[in-house]
Amino acid sequence: MDWPALERAVAVCDACRLARGRTQAVLGVGDRNAEWMFIGEAPGAEEDQRGEPFVGQAGRLLDSMLAAIDLRRGENVYIANIVKCRPPGNRNPEPDEAGACLPFLRRQIELIRPRLLIALGKVAATNLLGGDASIASLRGKVHSYAGTPMVVTYHPAYLLRNLPDKAKSWEDLCLARDTMASLPPRPD
Repeated sequence: MDWPALERAVAVCDACRLARGRTQAVLGVGDRNAEWMFIGEAPGAEEDQRGEPFVGQAGRLLDSMLAAIDLRRGENVYIANIVKCRPPGNRNPEPDEAGACLPFLRRQIELIRPRLLIALGKVAATNLLGGDASIASLRGKVHSYAGTPMVVTYHPAYLLRNLPDKAKSWEDLCLARDTMASLPPRPD
């Protein structure tokens, strides 16, 4: 499935109950040849309206996090979520909802071929890695998702409510930057 087919499939998807309440599906945004891919949880109300992930307060914080490691949204960076439709009340996606969207995310990863994945929050991390581990136990090390290195950090929305953990997130971003610097170039 190429990008246009993936976009169409996501736009008309009705594989779970989230499709009934959406304004639009939110596939992702950024450089489709990016070396960095950031994966969050789900679109919120503003993302559902605008069709782009991370556009509210959490998005502004994510942009600041990117800038701190000399990255910019859309420049060698792609941003997506585990689910493509907004869960009601901004609740966490249910396992069946995430399961319905994971084939789309897997295909995005295959098409983009990032050198490094960054899982933003527990929902993203546990859906990609499996299990139900805490963020505390997952951060600070490099994991692998389908052969691609992955670093786990806190979701920007969590950091807005828990300012002391911003220092830990900075450590994770430094780990990601150092990991990227140590990776071989992507074969073309």
